Amino acid sequence: MSKTIETFSIRTSTHGRVLVRRADQRDPAVVLAGFHGYMENAAIQMARLAAVPGSDAWTLVSIQGLNRFYRGRSEEVVAGWMTREDREDAIADNIEYAEAALQAAVTDARCPIVCVGFSQGVATAFRAGTRGAPHSVGIVAVGGDIPPELLADPQVNFPRLLLLRGARDDWYTEAKLSSDVAALERRGVTPRVHIYDAAHEWTPDVAAQIAAFVADR
Repeated sequence: MSKTIETFSIRTSTHGRVLVRRADQRDPAVVLAGFHGYMENAAIQMARLAAVPGSDAWTLVSIQGLNRFYRGRSEEVVAGWMTREDREDAIADNIEYAEAALQAAVTDARCPIVCVGFSQGVATAFRAGTRGAPHSVGIVAVGGDIPPELLADPQVNFPRLLLLRGARDDWYTEAKLSSDVAALERRGVTPRVHIYDAAHEWTPDVAAQIAAFVADR
């Protein structure tokens, strides 16, 4: 007779890597909090944020995923946010981690925060922007869909939203975007939507749209 194998999920205090670039001025206009995609790292997302027009006036915070690994057979360290295993625990860890990272990096707790996610990082940007980030005034989603548990929770209050999709993106498809927009509109939320000429990637057009979104807050 085979014996039953039990699986336990153990949560402990987490630690991660966070990059911060302070604004040129003493009081930043906004904090831009970035969440990279799968098999990327905080440095990659920081470079994207730094290339957004007007970002010299903002504090940039790039938060690296907790699940680190080497890219292929190289020595480059990259990360991901979660897998399907122990999903609920991973979600809770990511929210707690993002909140702690922003509290440590942002010196003025009253400063408005815009969470920006790319690909797999979009889900964490949404969770941080609705459940973890103080003074969240906006969420930018580039090539990733909205976590279904947030859309299903009537207690979640969404800030201003910018949804960006590459016209040739075969991961964040037109159908997924349409589904997200319809679900938001049923909640009385009208997001800003922009389709750009690319596949599943971050382009200068994305940076320009983020700059305009932050300026309009």
